[in-house]
Amino acid sequence: MNKTSVQSPVHALETAIALAQDSQNHSEAHTTFNDLYESVRAENPQTATMLQLLWREYVTTQRSAAFWQELCQVEKHLSERITESHIQLRQNYLRLTQEQ
Repeated sequence: MNKTSVQSPVHALETAIALAQDSQNHSEAHTTFNDLYESVRAENPQTATMLQLLWREYVTTQRSAAFWQELCQVEKHLSERITESHIQLRQNYLRLTQEQ
């Protein structure tokens, strides 16, 4: 086995992983992975099956991380709005008490 055939699947997997990190590139990532999967499956079906299971878990993990990241952003925005409202209410209360 020469070095390029060993590095080629690794490079393909690295490329697929890099593409999968951006949700806009998921279809391209899956295409890259499927090409890798088919080449590995021709040589070793059991390894290909294991690789496919790991890929599915990775993609699921990426989607979950993206979901929680978005949820954190929404929570941060909501918290900022609550803080702004609280400050405004406090200022209104102080003005009201000073007027009395």
